[in-house]
Amino acid sequence: MKRACRLLSNLVSSHALLLTECGLAGTPSPGPPRLKKTPVRSTLSPKGERAGIWTRGEGPLSRVQRSMTLAMLALLAVCALGAKAAEVTLIKSGTILTVTKGTIENGDVLIRDGKIAEVGQGLKAPEGAKVIDAAGLFVMPGIIDCHSHIAVAGSVNEGSVSVSSMVNIADVLNPEDIDIYRDLAGGVTAANILHGSANAIGGQTIVIKLRWGKLAKDLPFQGALPGIKFALGENPKRSGMSISGTPPRYPSTRMGVMDVYREAFSEAVDYKKAWDEYKSKKAAGESNLIPPRRDLKLEPLVEILEGKRLIHIHCYREDEILQMIRVAEEFHFKIATFQHVLEGYKVADEIAKSGAGGSTFSDWWAYKMEAFDAIPYNAALMTERGVVVSINSDSGEEARHLNQEAAKCMKWGGLSHDDALKLVTINPAIQLQIADRVGSIEPGKDADLAIYNKDPLSVYAVPQKVLIDGQVYFDRQQDIARRPALEKEKKALLEKETRAAEGAKRPRRPGVTPKAAPPGAAPPGAASKPSV
Repeated sequence: MKRACRLLSNLVSSHALLLTECGLAGTPSPGPPRLKKTPVRSTLSPKGERAGIWTRGEGPLSRVQRSMTLAMLALLAVCALGAKAAEVTLIKSGTILTVTKGTIENGDVLIRDGKIAEVGQGLKAPEGAKVIDAAGLFVMPGIIDCHSHIAVAGSVNEGSVSVSSMVNIADVLNPEDIDIYRDLAGGVTAANILHGSANAIGGQTIVIKLRWGKLAKDLPFQGALPGIKFALGENPKRSGMSISGTPPRYPSTRMGVMDVYREAFSEAVDYKKAWDEYKSKKAAGESNLIPPRRDLKLEPLVEILEGKRLIHIHCYREDEILQMIRVAEEFHFKIATFQHVLEGYKVADEIAKSGAGGSTFSDWWAYKMEAFDAIPYNAALMTERGVVVSINSDSGEEARHLNQEAAKCMKWGGLSHDDALKLVTINPAIQLQIADRVGSIEPGKDADLAIYNKDPLSVYAVPQKVLIDGQVYFDRQQDIARRPALEKEKKALLEKETRAAEGAKRPRRPGVTPKAAPPGAAPPGAASKPSV
């Protein structure tokens, strides 16, 4: 970037010298220069003209001047972008909970370009840097929720079939879901957005960052592996469930659920083999080949077999967990996480041996039959046996206090302060294979941070600021300051709505013909038809 700016300086000097030698600079002007607009044809609209470039009349050097001017403008833009990208923030004098490197009292975090540049004590703020005074505050990595259903427009389940691997949560991301902001205000910076558990093999999943105010295309966590949702137990076999007007859906038993997996992966193995043979023949130079027909249902399963897509499995009972481990061994794929996994403590050794993680609740149990054997010691016991464990929310509301859910494992299981904090930071990052980017405060990682007024594992802790990629996306003081204006606006809108409703009820004056409604419009007072 510095090299580009030096080049710009040299170019400006050369430009000035050329104009001087040609008598076009250094002489007093009798008045404003006569400007002539030179239109530039648009490649996007061949018939029209964009706003042209203004130049000093036509002459022998006009083309040279225009070319050099364009070059300087381009370099100016590059330098401007570089200046923006090099934005620096220094968080000073806080208690830094790095998670992986211990706690730094009266510590600082220097952020440059959205990344953590330095962590330590006595760091100096470069000229022009933004400084956040964290004296008396606690700085921790942003919380990562490994099981979330926020930011989804409409249903999270495509439950009409037992294998819905062709559908993708990324297609229905809703950046306006208020739960994004509410969870952000609870210290959450990233979330694993899952399909529901209505199917044995559900839809594709996506990891997002909670960039409130951005478009849907800006939410995905760039570089994170895609996932897919599987489910075991009562949900996919539809215990006690029937949908009016639709035939019963296979399976209706737990053994039927396991059959769905074996049939689907048997098809995926054959599909992968067909494509591998086609690619091999094509690479060998064979001609007149016909590629296999694409199957959008099987492609995600092939990605699983190739290690390119992570599996997150809804489950409760120990027998089903073991069944799924056997299926994974049979078809040679890895399980990223067992989700909920409330009886994981019974088979923790087997889970650890398989390499799968466990993403569980802190103390939810007995809310349905297959959850009756859950215990609040589950997370601690699985951790003790070598399973990488995270605490998740499965709820837009629960995610607002995942720090407290993690703290419960110090009471129920005796985890240390740092081990409890790992349950909502580095451990879910490991499970989602993004630990090289987030989950701890270390140089080189994304500056996704939460700043609390007290130790985050205290019930009195409240996030004051939350940063994603070095940008402040939540500021409690600003939030509080905006509330009176928002309340005033809300009141005005409600009053306007009330007046409009009252106006619609007033009788019309005699002799006044109401204005004809357009064809297909609903009559006055009728409920509007919902959009499809």
